[in-house]
Amino acid sequence: MKQNQLIQGLEELRSQRRKLRGLMWSVALFSVFVNLLMLTAPIYMLQLYDRVLGSRSEATLIALTLLMSFLFLMMGILDYARARILARAGAQFQASLDHRVFSAVLRQPSKDGGTTAGLKDLEAVQKLLSSPVITAAFDIPWTPVFLLAISIFHPWLGILAIAGGAVLIGITVLNQIMTKGPLTKATVATHRADQMAEQMRVESEMVRALGMSSGAYKRWHRSREVSLHENLRASDRLGQFSAMSKTFRQFLQSAMLGLGAYLALQGEISPGAMIAGSILLGRALAPVDMAVNQWQLVQRARAGWQALAELLAETPTEQERTRLPRPNAKLQVDKLTVIPQGASRAVLRQVTFDLNPGEALGVIGPSGSGKSTLARVLTGVIAPDAGTVRLGGASLDNYAPEALGQYIGYLPQRVQMFEGTIAENIAGLELQPDATAVVAAAQMAGAHELILSLPDGYDTRLAPGGAPLSGGQMQRVGLARAIYGEPVILVLDEPNSNLDNEGTQALNNAIRAVKDRGGAVMIMAHRPAAIRECELLLIIDDGVARSFGPRDEVLNKHVQNAQQIQTAQTNGGTQ
Repeated sequence: MKQNQLIQGLEELRSQRRKLRGLMWSVALFSVFVNLLMLTAPIYMLQLYDRVLGSRSEATLIALTLLMSFLFLMMGILDYARARILARAGAQFQASLDHRVFSAVLRQPSKDGGTTAGLKDLEAVQKLLSSPVITAAFDIPWTPVFLLAISIFHPWLGILAIAGGAVLIGITVLNQIMTKGPLTKATVATHRADQMAEQMRVESEMVRALGMSSGAYKRWHRSREVSLHENLRASDRLGQFSAMSKTFRQFLQSAMLGLGAYLALQGEISPGAMIAGSILLGRALAPVDMAVNQWQLVQRARAGWQALAELLAETPTEQERTRLPRPNAKLQVDKLTVIPQGASRAVLRQVTFDLNPGEALGVIGPSGSGKSTLARVLTGVIAPDAGTVRLGGASLDNYAPEALGQYIGYLPQRVQMFEGTIAENIAGLELQPDATAVVAAAQMAGAHELILSLPDGYDTRLAPGGAPLSGGQMQRVGLARAIYGEPVILVLDEPNSNLDNEGTQALNNAIRAVKDRGGAVMIMAHRPAAIRECELLLIIDDGVARSFGPRDEVLNKHVQNAQQIQTAQTNGGTQ
């Protein structure tokens, strides 16, 4: 099954590559004329030695030189044109897959390397398509033509050229075999070091606060040393074959001159043929030499192609769904079961409950009981392995992801801000946020005043980690983001974990406002104040729904300190 999926991923890449056929045929056509024009230098040299020097005709020299200059100008223009075409072919290939790859890695957030790795794989393929390696591939078929031209001068010159070309091809094949392992290890080691450095950067404040700087550096440095070691091994191996190829090619050209000089002394060829044969040999072997020198780029692109095929195979293209009307806030969960990838045990088992418009449901349970997993299922991030989740009577998978994001607002347990303004973050990173809707969401979340207190208000730019906002401020801005667009269901995962009393009151006011306009709210909570506005309560333990029903009834039945919790809710406490 996995092999069939991989074939589908490869076919998707190949289908995009087939769209470049027109451009590649243009490159092939230009390559024909470029390689024909490469005969200019040896023919010019042959004419100089055999005709101009013999006749001592200046007019012939001038005419040949002007013709040679024109032909080289044409060759330069055509060579530049095919390089431009290849650059645009690579750009077209990347542009055609950018959205597909970006969407695929977002649907696989746990995939090693995340978005960066997937897009780097695509970039590696694009760089190969735009590189001189492709022009070398179009030039290599002309190598036999040049070798045949050398053989016309004299069979011994042809034998030397063919034998030397065979040795260079052998070096290329050996280069591929011997460098594949080191290059793969170097790529993996570099990725691990970069991934660790990025994690340390994102969590830099926590690393410093916990006194982990020294340990973090040592751990990163150990990973970095492995990366450097593997890169040095790969570089040494590539350098070895590159130097071998370059040295042998230069030796071969000199040997061609030497053999040509001997044959000229024997009167079997002219001095012009001796020089022309050496030039032709250089032209014939140049593409092979280019392939050897650029082999690291080829290997990286091959690895990227394979990784892209696996990524696309594991995340098939989402089919277009019929746009459903805006649903009401009726949520139905029936026998929901979720088994994490690679796990043998479900984190949610046979969970069933209903939530109607105007109601709020509190979900409580110990850490690791499955509350956050339930929240992620309800937002469409995780697909259930069994059971159904319906919104407005339709299964969640009947809604397009973008539409579902508009209908279900989500405040995750750990709020993250993205680079951009506060208004852009509230509006879901829209390039042109609806200012009226942004302010309305912030006011409902009780974040309007705190945003206005910032130096640039809603236009304050945030760093990827959320600076300069504090944890509590990010929580309230995150709540505004969840409310933006007036979703029909609001899913809040530990919404008051970083809030003070004022923030908790603002949260409760927002929950009431959502219910008053006919929406529904789900709150995953530990603290009593978070379920103050809840009419219903669901207790989850070890992935199983232990009890569901009216809040006070469930509390009295299953929670020992129910009286204290109810008192705290009545008083609006935050314990």
